[in-house]
Amino acid sequence: MKGSIIRRPLRYSFYNASFYIIGANILVFLLTYLAPRTVGYLVLSPLAVTYRNAYWQFFTYMFVHGGITHILFNMLGLFFFGAPVERKMGSSEFLLFYLSSGVLAGVFSFIIYTLTGAYNVYLLGASGAVYAVLLAYATYYPDSRVFIMGILPVRAPVLVLGFAAVAIFSQVFSLNSGVANLTHLAGFGFALLYFLIRLGINPIESFFGGGRPRWR
Repeated sequence: MKGSIIRRPLRYSFYNASFYIIGANILVFLLTYLAPRTVGYLVLSPLAVTYRNAYWQFFTYMFVHGGITHILFNMLGLFFFGAPVERKMGSSEFLLFYLSSGVLAGVFSFIIYTLTGAYNVYLLGASGAVYAVLLAYATYYPDSRVFIMGILPVRAPVLVLGFAAVAIFSQVFSLNSGVANLTHLAGFGFALLYFLIRLGINPIESFFGGGRPRWR
């Protein structure tokens, strides 16, 4: 696969793409606050996609949030983890990674909702893409310590595995029904595939010290 278009590197540049993404999320949040009817056009609705061909929602859903707390935590995650990942990847690669992970997480969620007959749900928020960024951060900085609640230091890979375990547990036992646990897991999953297929990096090896990411 080496040398194929899938592995073709983008020219490295850095222009703070993560800050632009944060700005776009804030603008959409203000738009939906001032014009609540726009929410229905932007969130991912299986009914709208299936019967009204609203395919743009696979993209727009990740910029819509349900409240101050929702957008605050997602944007803080993107702020703290996105910038260092972007510096390693380059801004263009980071944008491709972030947007493709978010879109694919939305597509995956839509398929599951459709197969299970959950047509009346609404998916919104950047969590799937932010979880992908968290996995990328743990891959590039496996020895980094993240302070939970500003107190408890945890290695970044342990945090990723912990979040994944919580999402799986919550999904299996139907806890936190208002949280899109499947979308979070999909964000991790598609980030893992992105690193393996496009970047030729195995995050699991990085997590457990069996290897280190190869910088491009």
